[in-house]
Amino acid sequence: MINHRNRIAVGTLAQKGLLDAEALDKAAELLQQLVTREIETVRVLFADQHGVLRGKTIVVSALESLFLEGLGAPSTLMLKDTAHKTVFPIWSEEPGIAGMAGAGDLLLVPDPSTFRVLPWSPHSAWIFCDPRYKSGELIPYSPRDLLKTAIAKLADQNMALMVGLEVEFHVFQLEDPMLAHADCSMPGQPAKTQNLSPGYQFLTETHYAALEPVMDDLRRHCQALDLPIRSMEVEMGPSQFEFTFDPADPLTHADNMMMFRTMVKEVCAQQGLHATFMCKPNVENTCASGWHLHQSVTSRKTGTNLMVPDATGAISDIAAGWIAGLLTHAEESCLLTTPTVNGYKRYQPHQLAPDSVQWGRDNRGAMVRALMSPGDAASRVENRVAETTANPYYFFTSQILSGLHGVQSGLELPAAVETPYDNDAKKLPKSLYHAIHAFNASDFYRQELGNQFVDYLVNIKQAEWDRYHQTVSQWEQAEYFGLY
Repeated sequence: MINHRNRIAVGTLAQKGLLDAEALDKAAELLQQLVTREIETVRVLFADQHGVLRGKTIVVSALESLFLEGLGAPSTLMLKDTAHKTVFPIWSEEPGIAGMAGAGDLLLVPDPSTFRVLPWSPHSAWIFCDPRYKSGELIPYSPRDLLKTAIAKLADQNMALMVGLEVEFHVFQLEDPMLAHADCSMPGQPAKTQNLSPGYQFLTETHYAALEPVMDDLRRHCQALDLPIRSMEVEMGPSQFEFTFDPADPLTHADNMMMFRTMVKEVCAQQGLHATFMCKPNVENTCASGWHLHQSVTSRKTGTNLMVPDATGAISDIAAGWIAGLLTHAEESCLLTTPTVNGYKRYQPHQLAPDSVQWGRDNRGAMVRALMSPGDAASRVENRVAETTANPYYFFTSQILSGLHGVQSGLELPAAVETPYDNDAKKLPKSLYHAIHAFNASDFYRQELGNQFVDYLVNIKQAEWDRYHQTVSQWEQAEYFGLY
């Protein structure tokens, strides 16, 4: 029997301290198990700045080499906007980004705990990696490492975060994938689709029955991937779904969200369907999709939920500070929670979505919904601000840093609201443009995440915004083409 652990322990990754003892044990165990499994290929992946999985596919016999040496991938993958265009001048003397000139390689460091056999492609598997500089040093905007750092800051205060996911998305029947040569532009032309259900019958049993074949298939794939699926629901809009997941720690659920979004898109594509997590697709009569993140802070020593109110119902100091932090930093966090041009079209009043920075007790119109009562071990807050395209690592990082700042600084919690659409509360940003400027001007994030990260993300999202507002829209064509 091959002693994989000893072999990996003298490899480059282990010698650089990039694989700890636990990772060595898991890697060796995985390699031994694969001897009896019919796996042919492994997709070696990492989450980029947009929360999109990228990487290479290796044959299974090369997996030990992955744990020994890692895998190289072009650094430009972390320098692209959502059109997959590199937005930094990497061939110039001033590329505007440290360590990335000339399109050299990154080093992908595998995490054996993320290995999953793909139930829709059972000869193949996934493994997630952390991208690093070739030296092994941290990249300051690497999403997974950024979240690990935030989790460690919370742990330093003897606290941990548990998060639960509510994820809305659409699944349409695919009519035309738009693969003609003329359609394969950059970005490509959007697919043509039609609905699977007529919508506007929220949580209706007959609509669930009609969608059950798709719901069941996605649910079974969640279970096969060990995702803690809890419920499958018919959302308000036509062809709109919602899946919810039991609580887990932030890193686990960030990985789970990456797996879930990718699984849904790949499985639906195999069945002639088109799944999208775009917030508000430009199809008639559609409804916007949101991502509701449930959050509870626990003691690392005892596991006790620190957000449970006392016997009188008074909110705990931890819960008050956490909510106050989420509110205080909501505007400057929007680039991390709502990173697309499209996402800001969801911030509309009377649409079960927030448009202002405020909190309420079990109020679905407020940005933060408090679900806490004496003796309830599941007491928590639900932040309803995000769109489902958000990079989960960046999103969760923003919540940890904001909430922790509120707790440590003793930020004052404003009064809860009952009428979230009928007051003078501060509004959320109206557009990606405003979110970019709020993030760029944020002393808080420049201190917590560093100037390099803030400048990096602003540069990428500004390029996206510039392409958007410089494009002649259909509105402009209708407004001016005949008038002048």
